[in-house]
Amino acid sequence: MNVVIVGAGHAGGTAAVLLRHFGHQGDVTLLGEEPVAPYQRPPLSKAYLKGAVQADGLKLRPDAFYADNKVTARFGVTVGTIRRETKTVLLSDGEAIAYDALILATGCRPRTLTLDGADPARMHVLRSLADAERLKAAIQPGARLAIVGGGYVGLEVAASAIELGALPTVLEREDRILARVASPALSDFFDRHHRAKGVEILTGAQIQRFDAGALHLADGREIPCDAVVVGIGADPCDELARAAGLTCERGIVVDTEARTSDPSIFAIGDVTWRPMPLYGHRMFRLESVPNALEQAKQAVSAILGRPAPAPEVPWFWSDQFALKLQIAGVPFETDRIVLRGDLSAARFALFHLQQNRVVAVEAVNAPPEFMAGKVLIEKKTLLDPGRLADLSVPMKELAG
Repeated sequence: MNVVIVGAGHAGGTAAVLLRHFGHQGDVTLLGEEPVAPYQRPPLSKAYLKGAVQADGLKLRPDAFYADNKVTARFGVTVGTIRRETKTVLLSDGEAIAYDALILATGCRPRTLTLDGADPARMHVLRSLADAERLKAAIQPGARLAIVGGGYVGLEVAASAIELGALPTVLEREDRILARVASPALSDFFDRHHRAKGVEILTGAQIQRFDAGALHLADGREIPCDAVVVGIGADPCDELARAAGLTCERGIVVDTEARTSDPSIFAIGDVTWRPMPLYGHRMFRLESVPNALEQAKQAVSAILGRPAPAPEVPWFWSDQFALKLQIAGVPFETDRIVLRGDLSAARFALFHLQQNRVVAVEAVNAPPEFMAGKVLIEKKTLLDPGRLADLSVPMKELAG
């Protein structure tokens, strides 16, 4: 069986590794647009930006792994077409590669911001190693950095910029940072922490244009800046799948085996619109490394006829200054939030409950609460909110 993987990010790279790990003897071809082997993206806004890790330290596997494990790895190539009727993919140069099973791991692209008067040389996004290299050169001591978007990537870049001696200003169009991805209490905590570290944060910021080295806001404010970082989300790279007639919604639609509407084609990672079994099979798009790993396991298990892996609790993380944020679950239809710990001490967890069952937890510098929270979400354990808030009751006891 020939397995072709389109996309050599964390998801695609992991799928190639798992195929060999689980004993697949057929051909494995890994195709990536970037000219480098699969690497970790989360450190790009943190350790890599600050120089704490170099490019080689980001690689998922040493370069020799692919040849040693008979994976045909081709980087710096683009797939232009999927021909489902002949089970082939065509590269942009016309070369055809046959498959028995195809895995699409094409990821996302960062949304861009079109501004009148903007100087392209000053505009940055952060998704790839090349993006990080450009941004790294722009963040110098004393440099004024305008960060458009107060999400996790924007805040991580702001924290790194402060530690590098730059002067970041975060511009968020909503009335709070992290408005789409965190509870108000968590947003408020990170807002206060960033301001205390020297990050300027402007909410309700409507950007109109770039002129004379400054961003001009709708309310008349001007934000002088040497560079602009745009972190306003990402869109799935599902054009290849759409052109091939695969079902797409907010990404490539897959089932719990990561299988698309074509039984021979799978999709994994950020590009997918996937069911979440622990939440009544609600469909969702998850942009995270754990999701990439889970779906790589699903697809490879289905291709090789192995038992399907158990559904996992989705989780995410973000490192900002000395804060480690860990989030488990997604807070769908919750009716109360229970605080455990001390916000002022920067060690706490916010448990999101639905009828006294945990459906999500936001933990800051609180690994026990995060780990126990994952167990509670999976087991759908019925809890006494008072005991959950009581620090004298060990989390191990609550998690059973």
